[in-house]
Amino acid sequence: MYFDSRRSTILATNGMVATSQPLAAVTGLRILMEGGNAVDAAIATAAALNVVEPMSTGVGGDMFALVWDNKKKSVTALNGSGRAPGAASIDELLNKGYRSYPDTGVYSVAVPGTVHGWDTLLNANGTMPLSKLLEPAINYAENGFPVSDIISEQWKGQLTKLSAFPSGSEMLPNGHAPSHGDFVTLPTLASTLRAISEGGSDAFYHGEIAQKSAAFVQEHGGWLSVEDMAFHTSDWDEPISTDYRGVTCWECPPNGQGIAALEALNIAEGFDIKGMGAQSPDAYHHLIEAMRLGFADAFQYLADPRKADVPIKELTSKEFAATRRGLINPTRAMDTVPYGKVQGGSDTVYISVVDGQGNACSFINSVFSNFGSGMVVPGTGIVLHNRASLFSLDPNHANALAPHKRPFHTIIPGMATVDGELYLSYGMMGAFMQPQGHLQLISNMVDHGMDPQKAINALRFMVGNNNVLVEEGLDPSVAQDLRSRGHNVGQITGYDRVSIGGAQVIQRDPDTGVLRGGSEPRKDGCAVGY
Repeated sequence: MYFDSRRSTILATNGMVATSQPLAAVTGLRILMEGGNAVDAAIATAAALNVVEPMSTGVGGDMFALVWDNKKKSVTALNGSGRAPGAASIDELLNKGYRSYPDTGVYSVAVPGTVHGWDTLLNANGTMPLSKLLEPAINYAENGFPVSDIISEQWKGQLTKLSAFPSGSEMLPNGHAPSHGDFVTLPTLASTLRAISEGGSDAFYHGEIAQKSAAFVQEHGGWLSVEDMAFHTSDWDEPISTDYRGVTCWECPPNGQGIAALEALNIAEGFDIKGMGAQSPDAYHHLIEAMRLGFADAFQYLADPRKADVPIKELTSKEFAATRRGLINPTRAMDTVPYGKVQGGSDTVYISVVDGQGNACSFINSVFSNFGSGMVVPGTGIVLHNRASLFSLDPNHANALAPHKRPFHTIIPGMATVDGELYLSYGMMGAFMQPQGHLQLISNMVDHGMDPQKAINALRFMVGNNNVLVEEGLDPSVAQDLRSRGHNVGQITGYDRVSIGGAQVIQRDPDTGVLRGGSEPRKDGCAVGY
């Protein structure tokens, strides 16, 4: 059972880019064709997406990346996420009457990490200057671009949010959200991108842009300061991984939620998912329960490991997974999902690039919810993300809000290797859909032998707060079987499929160098190669 995309897996050898919008995909491909490598192309693509898909990503957001160096045969991880402002205070929010963290507005704003992440990644692994890589994005912002279908629908849905502050009009060309095919320019964003292209991350975190950003947030009662902007740095981390039936799956470590995907894979490995059959009730049930357990542990323990004790080693261990697997009843869904005991202490863009030398960049960039906090810094076109909204107001929780602390993060790039060679560069946008998307993509390819496009087209489930959503087109008997096991099953259809979509996969054959790419048909996705 597949989403009827009428797409074939794309084949190439010299380089490939897969992302959620065709203009951005071609931007990255052009960089590859002009001699750039995977990192160069990923950054250029991300910058273009800031313009052509501005509700999902941008310089006011965060990024993470996994990089495969084909000469060193190694994976490295970059954390380009921002921290809470220095004045952040749980007590202040509680005293103002908040009982849960506000998901939009001034308190939801953390320091944007994207631009420093671009600079850091480029300096370590790129070959082209930032000025070159931002040229296509600046051109689209200054001279215009036609708005594609899914993006126009998402844009229209955010009119109220963008209208909360007068500067939101900078993201409402001609005073309204654009329709499919409308031709749009974003001149203030163009100016900001040009400043970054000329001055790098210093132009963003110091000087006029930083001053405007901090002044805007503080004018409305928020915490962000010029000192917070100047304080920000990105971090190189050791990636985390697990083996799934001979495939080593890599994720960035916490504060990202990739650890939930690895735990779910470890749990699922103990079941004969292949023997159950693709999208069978048994396969769905066991994968759903594995994911619920992974989420329960992530929500309990995941936090900024530089500010809290996060039991990474235990949560990714086969032994811990075995104890969690024992809770799964093959015929009955768990009524509640407790987190495990350890001994130790929404919208997004995803880009996959593999170049002709076999290097890869699995890259994710986001402002979290559509148009983030809803705050557009006046005169800049910068949409400030709302990533701080994922902090907890419980002072005893690992993910409790604290000054200069990174929040629990949803965006996670993925990568897989086999026998020390690159196998997959993959990911999926979509908040808490991301780790369950990783689980399903890997299971589709490893357990069921699907190629990249079929693995993406295969109908998905999405675990929610007390329910499971399945896609329209799934055999009704599967949904009925899941209900009989105690799952609260709903259906997702039409444009709402965007929330369950956003996958990109590039597979590489180490013997021939042939690249096989698939892209998300539930969005305006596009995989291109040469």
